Amino acid sequence: MEITSEDRAEARTGRAGEGTDAAVRIEDVAVRFRTKKRDVTALREVSLDVGMGEFVAIVGPSGCGKSTLLKLVAGLLKPSGGGVWLRGEKVAGPRRDIGYVFQRAALLEWRTARRNILLQAEMRRMPAGQARERADKLIEMTGLRGFEDAHPHELSGGMQQRVALCRALLHEPPVLLMDEPFGALDALTREQMNVELNRIWRETGTTVLLVTHSIAEAVYLADRVVVMTPRPGTVEEIIDVGLPPERDYAATMARPEFARATRRIRDLLGAGSAHD
Repeated sequence: MEITSEDRAEARTGRAGEGTDAAVRIEDVAVRFRTKKRDVTALREVSLDVGMGEFVAIVGPSGCGKSTLLKLVAGLLKPSGGGVWLRGEKVAGPRRDIGYVFQRAALLEWRTARRNILLQAEMRRMPAGQARERADKLIEMTGLRGFEDAHPHELSGGMQQRVALCRALLHEPPVLLMDEPFGALDALTREQMNVELNRIWRETGTTVLLVTHSIAEAVYLADRVVVMTPRPGTVEEIIDVGLPPERDYAATMARPEFARATRRIRDLLGAGSAHD
């Protein structure tokens, strides 16, 4: 069932503790580490709630801790202070109820597209029949039909990222983490992947937390955009985009809500920013 914008708005008004509908809660999080020369604070006093089925994008200067936030939610990194909750449960270690998509597809060259997708099932020991049925549905959904038996070197960069997305969604994770997934693609392919991701998000109802350096991508895809400060990274402002969930690419770019949100984010990041 498709989650409506009203459902998302209602969900994100609550806290992510027991008995609420929020998917992710980050509360007063700090991350500090020591190098050979000095102590470094990567994040300080970061707080953010993400509602069930919501799409939230994170933008900010390089090195401000955007990717670190995703690692905290995934349980791959422990905070130095504060806490992270996923669906009401405190994150204390690596989580199995998430999907993770990176900038590079990281496909196994000797496996076909289908077998790369099914690697997720092998690692999680999913029932074979259920996994194949789910893979077929995702292949259809992402436009990979006809390429399922191709090896990575036979696929374009965009096709490879579609395979990586299918792999991340195979076990139907309630939360999908995406770290610059389209950063290495050419501009046209990136636009196409943005359109595909918007459609997949609407069809699956998955909660998405996306890190990107592209302001246009963040505003086009997200319900809200989190703007972070330079290191030590913290939340400077959260922008409500105000666009309908279903978004035609060209029409969305021409909407006043899109212009307002992108202009505000550019102002926050500075006029000399190299962001798209």
